[in-house]
Amino acid sequence: MKTIKFKYLFIASAIISFGSCSEEFIEVQPKGVFLSENYYSNEQQCTSALVGVYDAMRKNSGGFENMITMMNAGSDDFYAGGGSSTDGEGIQTFSTHSLTPTGIPGSFWNDHYQGVFRANVLLSKLPQTVMADDVKARIAAEAKALRAIYYFNLVRMFKNIPLILEPLTTQTMYDVEQATSEATYAQIEKDLIEAIPALPGTIPSSDAGRITKGGAQAMLGKVYLFENKKPEAAAILAQVNGTPGAVNQYGNKLLASYKDLWVVSNKFNTESLIEVCHSSAGNTEWGWYASSRDEGNTMNLMIGPRNYSKTAGSPAPDLPSGWGFNIITQDLYDAMKTDPRFTATILDLNIYTTAGTAKYDPSYQNTGYFLSKFVPRASDVSQGGGNVELNYRQNTPIIRLADTYLMEAEALGSGARAQALLDAVRARVGLPSVPVTLQAIKNERRMEFAGEGLRFFDLVRWGDAPTVLANRGFNAGVDEIFPIPTRELQGTKLKQNPGYN
Repeated sequence: MKTIKFKYLFIASAIISFGSCSEEFIEVQPKGVFLSENYYSNEQQCTSALVGVYDAMRKNSGGFENMITMMNAGSDDFYAGGGSSTDGEGIQTFSTHSLTPTGIPGSFWNDHYQGVFRANVLLSKLPQTVMADDVKARIAAEAKALRAIYYFNLVRMFKNIPLILEPLTTQTMYDVEQATSEATYAQIEKDLIEAIPALPGTIPSSDAGRITKGGAQAMLGKVYLFENKKPEAAAILAQVNGTPGAVNQYGNKLLASYKDLWVVSNKFNTESLIEVCHSSAGNTEWGWYASSRDEGNTMNLMIGPRNYSKTAGSPAPDLPSGWGFNIITQDLYDAMKTDPRFTATILDLNIYTTAGTAKYDPSYQNTGYFLSKFVPRASDVSQGGGNVELNYRQNTPIIRLADTYLMEAEALGSGARAQALLDAVRARVGLPSVPVTLQAIKNERRMEFAGEGLRFFDLVRWGDAPTVLANRGFNAGVDEIFPIPTRELQGTKLKQNPGYN
């Protein structure tokens, strides 16, 4: 996936295949020799390698095992869905909080470590590369910020992970041990703090998708909040947010219309801070699916209704068929039905099936409610080459301004500024002010970010998961994190997470 728009020679996916502490790394030594001895000699080559570091960002919404559909399924707002209870073992067992070390999809570990590995190689080669100092500093900053993002996902999912900051070799890979989560968080902070000064505050459209100063500050604020470092989180997020409801120092502002966030062509809008890019221009085919050549938004395909059709002249929406995952629960429907964000978030197909103007094959756990934010539309089907179902081009957010508003309000807890931040998010959708409390912020986050993959992590962070997810089989003290895939433990010094032995 070309995760950033600036021009490059795309070589990273072809020359780097290391994704975990497993024996596969030994088998790619010729590629490693090519990297070490024949590359990273100039700015063009380092820019190409940087694209390879960005490429792991596709994990958010690319491939069947993407972050958004997985994390949605483990929350109270969605069921796994799909064709049956066995359609995708990983997403089904996370939805019922019955993951096992052999059933956890290994890519949630591997793909993030592939991004870490690529960042480590690039950072190790940059000091010897001949290029302008400011360009070198920016490339290093982006690599560090991306490494921080990948480690942030890893530590939230697995907690007890190896902290690898140098390229591994066949001599060192089996000696890797797990770091404490505190050490991992400290390194994430360090990477972001070092990156921020060298990143630009604004970028031209030709660089859209690259990490900016505001994006890195937003990520650092989120990291602080997950560490419960609320004063630090509030301070850095205030630099991103500026005056609530106004344009911030980097030109960011809440979009006037919430529904415009989900217009496929509205990429890199003023609310976007970090965004994953997808394209239909890659003409992806099934032979490339879930590889680094796969540039489409697979999540779009996954959440569309199965074998959908509508009668001629029907008012039902024009939708291509999908795989029927991430079925919205009745609980979320009931919570949102009077919220102004409802129609932008939930597509109720029961209206049309009851009237006989549309039909589809019910998914496992079907409720008739689909995720409107990301459900594919016929108007967005690719007209190019490849398989159309793999070439959806909708970008997906990692962090947007409404998120930093509500995170800063949560970090502050009370007071006039916290109130103003909460009010700005509500005013954008026409809702009146409510007193700022933690519960009010929790409610607002659920409505604002429904279906964006944030809910499960929020529930764990607040300590609410055991209660809210009790009817889904959640086991407190175990299910807050994933089991480490069994194959990553074999022949290594790594130890399985508690409760999964």
